[in-house]
Amino acid sequence: MRYNLQRAAVAAVLALGMCAPAMAQDKSSDAQSAKVPKNVQITLIPGLTTDPFYITMNRGAQLAAKALGITVNFQGAEEFDPVLQTPVLDAVIARHPDAILIAPTDTTQLVDPLKRASDAGIPVVTLDTYIGDGKYQDGSGDGDFPLSYIASDNELGGRVAARAMAKRIGDKGKVYVAHLRPGVSTMDQREKGFKEELKQNHPNIEVLPTQYNDNDASRAASQFQAVLARNPDIKGVFGANLFSAIGAANGVAAANKSDDVTVIGFDAPPSIVNDIKSGKIDATIAQHPAEIGYYGVMTAYAILAGQSVPTKIGTGFTVLDSDNVTDDAVQKFIYSE
Repeated sequence: MRYNLQRAAVAAVLALGMCAPAMAQDKSSDAQSAKVPKNVQITLIPGLTTDPFYITMNRGAQLAAKALGITVNFQGAEEFDPVLQTPVLDAVIARHPDAILIAPTDTTQLVDPLKRASDAGIPVVTLDTYIGDGKYQDGSGDGDFPLSYIASDNELGGRVAARAMAKRIGDKGKVYVAHLRPGVSTMDQREKGFKEELKQNHPNIEVLPTQYNDNDASRAASQFQAVLARNPDIKGVFGANLFSAIGAANGVAAANKSDDVTVIGFDAPPSIVNDIKSGKIDATIAQHPAEIGYYGVMTAYAILAGQSVPTKIGTGFTVLDSDNVTDDAVQKFIYSE
């Protein structure tokens, strides 16, 4: 039975790539004669270990590991920081797992450390975030060596957040983006999508300068207070990640502006869900991190079986707000803690 599950897993990943524009391929790949690897050890390195997004990603990865009869080790730093992630990665490389799944914490600073893994013969797949420009196996740039990138369409997610914002503020007014820092691929994409959607389709909404908080909710809260002082007619904040959204919502609440300022978040841990229920956050874009982790393991396994895989695999997202946050149908999209 397990052998059949393993063959089915390889077939499932191959099916994902049937419409993909590019494939990462081993010279020995042949869908009809896949060799199922044995005693596989894969390491999953998250952006940080304590975030519900990555905890949920690991839950999906472990489900795939159980189905395949392999081992997935979850190891990372407690803060989203390339300086802290790099020594974790180096320690993992020294143990030489069969494959590495990683959410890189910087598009440029993780290129050389991950190249060390690739040069050591360890297949690299990036999850949620990418290195370089996120275009792999195309011969362009120093960061094209990972074999696959699995994530939500974050630019589209930013556009959806912009539409949700525009609807709630009457399609006019001042808004800004609360962001971790430049160079984090997912948040850069969300910011880009948010701004482009407003510029193209909502010209009466003015986007103020982005506020970078270094993943500090307290700083995000104080930044709202500063923006409010300069712009008392502010209408909305898009928190491009967990701490940006939570912090901005706290700042809005502290200023007694929850009835006047719309907060749109990204991701769906229980803390954001609770803020939606209480009215501090108006809506959030929930990714599907369990799917990202699941497909990450399946993709790595297919690579180890000698199969070609898509260089990019997209997963979906769901908008949560006060109208649906308690519905049974969306509970599966709320992250684990």
